Amino acid sequence: MNTIVPSSTFLLTLLLAVGLFFFIKASVKDRIQQVKLISEQPEDSLLTQLKQYFDQRAYQVTAIDAATNQVTFQGFVRPSWFLAIFLSVLAACGILCLSLVLSFLYPSLTNAFLALVLLAPVAGIFYWQKAGRPEQVFLKVETISSVEVQPETKSLITVTAHRDELAALQQTLNLKASE
Repeated sequence: MNTIVPSSTFLLTLLLAVGLFFFIKASVKDRIQQVKLISEQPEDSLLTQLKQYFDQRAYQVTAIDAATNQVTFQGFVRPSWFLAIFLSVLAACGILCLSLVLSFLYPSLTNAFLALVLLAPVAGIFYWQKAGRPEQVFLKVETISSVEVQPETKSLITVTAHRDELAALQQTLNLKASE
């Protein structure tokens, strides 16, 4: 058999394994963003609605800055069982592929390479330990007035939070992104 084929297959499998490693590492990365949202509601009723929303999502008020009109919420982000299992399965598939290619190159060590698949649950454990963490949401509400055809009062909300939390907030409260 030509030695180029197993060598190139090993190289490609190794590159895929590196990509899998960084995918597993990125599963616990913070994805904090800041967005500005506009609401048609007045500031007082909007603040009440926002507090209720975050209470329902198990966030608690940790700080209120009256000077800048900013509220800080804190909650605990629970890791996902599905994602922990999914990452473990992906790691098992990746290690199995790498083990099979290595066993073609070094047939005498086939059992040792296949035993590496037992390390796959480490990916799920890594995710589970790193993904469960306290998370903060910074919220600032301002009133903006527009005097075009008819005067109306809108509220500008500046929120700094995880991107998934921002998407859920925007969808639940029907808030529009500021241009």
